[in-house]
Amino acid sequence: MVRSRFSTMKFELARFLALLALLIACSIPQCTIGHGRAYGLARSDESVRVSVMGLFHPREFIVRSSAGHALILQAGEQRVVLEDSAVASATVRIDGSDLVVSSGRLELRSIKVTVAGRGNEAEDFILEIPSKIKRQYHGTLEITPSSGNLVSVVTLDLETAVKSVIAAESAPGTPLEALKAHAISARSYFVAGRGRHRNFDFCDTTHCQFLRDAPAAGSRVAVAAVATRGLVLVYQSRGFAPMYTRSCSGRTRTPAQVGLPGAAYPYFSVDCEYCRRHPFRWTSFIPVHQAESLRASNETSRLTVDHRLGWSAVPSNDFSFTKDGDRILLTGVGNGHGVGLCQAGARAMAKSGANFRDILEHYYPNTNIAKHRLEYAIFDH
Repeated sequence: MVRSRFSTMKFELARFLALLALLIACSIPQCTIGHGRAYGLARSDESVRVSVMGLFHPREFIVRSSAGHALILQAGEQRVVLEDSAVASATVRIDGSDLVVSSGRLELRSIKVTVAGRGNEAEDFILEIPSKIKRQYHGTLEITPSSGNLVSVVTLDLETAVKSVIAAESAPGTPLEALKAHAISARSYFVAGRGRHRNFDFCDTTHCQFLRDAPAAGSRVAVAAVATRGLVLVYQSRGFAPMYTRSCSGRTRTPAQVGLPGAAYPYFSVDCEYCRRHPFRWTSFIPVHQAESLRASNETSRLTVDHRLGWSAVPSNDFSFTKDGDRILLTGVGNGHGVGLCQAGARAMAKSGANFRDILEHYYPNTNIAKHRLEYAIFDH
């Protein structure tokens, strides 16, 4: 018994010393990645859960297998195989608090439907809201009922999510270095931004980040993600979820300047030469009664109006009012909240020869680039 306890103590002491050595090693210059620090132990199976198509308040989905790919749809204790050589699709609709699945001659009822590959692994699949929208994803799918609508959550690995975001958020023809900067921003958001929703990590709207079909391997977007794989932004050795905007008004803003609460990273208002010289100007008419709560330099009031009238109703926070009968004429500059990395400015910097580090240092002053690790929370809490 004494020998056994002694052996156990030796083992626990060895584990403690190994962890202590790791912490010490990651605090010295030899442990830097790029110009930031690596921290913790590598995680190879990082994944994120993203709610998709929620803006459409769907009551019916069609799930299809991609050509050459088989899916296993599970509803309660029953399974349906979806593949192009047999039955390739299934319809999932809401019926009260239940889901009804129709596939071929089969009809099933359940409170939850899951879709994955044969070994419960990520697989290509197509998700469609009839007559509205259709997208292809690579991951696994979960569909549940909620408040009379269907909630669809796609679980996909981190790097697939990053590629899907920058493909959705970036303008055509964006230079590679600007895409790399965006990839690091998007990845940082996924790593540090969890907790914005209750039953999933993120949504695919402007509330979080747009997420669309994953780009083809070898595309410029995919190359940018691979080239920066695992890299995230940190501020004072802690990860944060960076904000970015399509076009600022010539100078980026801080959250406080647009009525948003403070964040782990304080942000700084920096000059954006491209937007100062080439401002994105816009005009918009909205009904007087819809403008009652709208205030310039207030992101919450802007998004409230956009949620009711469409995301292009009030493109930015920098605008002026003019009454025109029963309408309000808004004249503004910029596109988005104006906080953090300016995508228009980043494209211009890249075209002028700046690399992704230069871009990130400009729009996120006083930050570093670090290698994302599973146990970074050791340093973050």
